[in-house]
Amino acid sequence: MSDVTPSMQLRVRGLDKTYPGGVRALSGIELDVGPGLFGLLGPNGAGKSSLMRTLATLQRPDAGSIHLGETDVLADPAALRRRLGYLPQDFGVHPGVTARGLLDHIALMKGIVDGRERARAVHELLERVNLTGAADRPVAEFSGGMRQRVGIAQALLGAPRLVIVDEPTAGLDPAERNRLHQLLSEISGEAIVLLSTHLVDDVASLCGDMAILAGGRIVRRGSPSAACAELDGKLWQARVARARQAEVTRGVRPLQVSPRLGDVVVTVVSATRPGEAFGPKAPELEDLYHHSLHEASA
Repeated sequence: MSDVTPSMQLRVRGLDKTYPGGVRALSGIELDVGPGLFGLLGPNGAGKSSLMRTLATLQRPDAGSIHLGETDVLADPAALRRRLGYLPQDFGVHPGVTARGLLDHIALMKGIVDGRERARAVHELLERVNLTGAADRPVAEFSGGMRQRVGIAQALLGAPRLVIVDEPTAGLDPAERNRLHQLLSEISGEAIVLLSTHLVDDVASLCGDMAILAGGRIVRRGSPSAACAELDGKLWQARVARARQAEVTRGVRPLQVSPRLGDVVVTVVSATRPGEAFGPKAPELEDLYHHSLHEASA
């Protein structure tokens, strides 16, 4: 029986991290995350990887606390590591190592010392990530999506209760991205899964709960649908010829300006209609994301 229960929570309080040179990576991070998929959304440099590395006990914070269930992670990092699966942003391997050989090695490092048990665990995970037919090929020859599936498999060794994946779909083609989405969704039924990404669609497609990070701070928190609701009735959009862009945006601060077949689409947040060219727009997570970043930089 799984020991993942509603009481198995990740609790983060007052997390701060400043690197040498005065770069403030994390500032007062507070989170409560339960079982399921949790999205951590933010641009490059927002502090996502710093937070993931800190939660994975790869670096210590300057201040704050981390608990997984009853475990004080900073006081007993080894206890967290026994229940952790981690896929970093850059998952590199030795050129000659096969998928089976890599997973066998990591299983041994995770304490699965019985050879038969280890072989069974590796075989089951290779099947789960649909790599049985490529198990004895060097991982260095795999496509980006296949390599990420190996990364997910190694993260799942030892039945972890916390799984951290950092930018797992960046650079994948649509088919591989969809396969990885399905796999992450399956995993979330068994553990707390933290998905760190700058891709809004990943969070919108997968996560029932999320936080938006900017400048090392959490600037939005909640379900994507509830968070987007704050823009109801305040979002406006106009599609105009590129030559009219300056005219249409005069006196307003566009949330986003996107090219569209020779025209531009201008999106604006305003309590009232900003001009005749604009019509109402239903808010989406991408709108809230850009709005959050605009507010954070104001």
